[in-house]
Amino acid sequence: MIRRTLYTALLGIAGLALTANLALAQGHVSKTFSGAKVNAGTVTHSIKDGKNVLTLSDDFKVPDTPDPHWQVVDSKGNTYLLQRLNAKNLGGLAKDRLNNTITLPAYIKDVAKVQIYCAWAEAVLGEASFAAPQMTMDK
Repeated sequence: MIRRTLYTALLGIAGLALTANLALAQGHVSKTFSGAKVNAGTVTHSIKDGKNVLTLSDDFKVPDTPDPHWQVVDSKGNTYLLQRLNAKNLGGLAKDRLNNTITLPAYIKDVAKVQIYCAWAEAVLGEASFAAPQMTMDK
């Protein structure tokens, strides 16, 4: 009787752990981007290999601006300018590639919204917020 109860309890705990891991792998999707130049697509926060990753949706359109970048805003209003959206090719022989996925640095503790920022014009082109700040695992 006790053995069966322990077995059932351990099986239940294992099931909960598996469900939590699957939920983290699926990620959290933001609201749709809105702004002066970016009005389509969303961003997904997920954890891959223990790192926090942001990924743009397939319907995201890169704005036609000189220097668009990823920018993250945390729950305290701090902004973090991150990498360029378009990775320049070498020598101009091929089309620029889109950095549609970014791994967040460890110093970012949570993500309230993601902005597309033009570093040349120093302007926010569009932003997408999450329903609640996405906490990173690196604390």
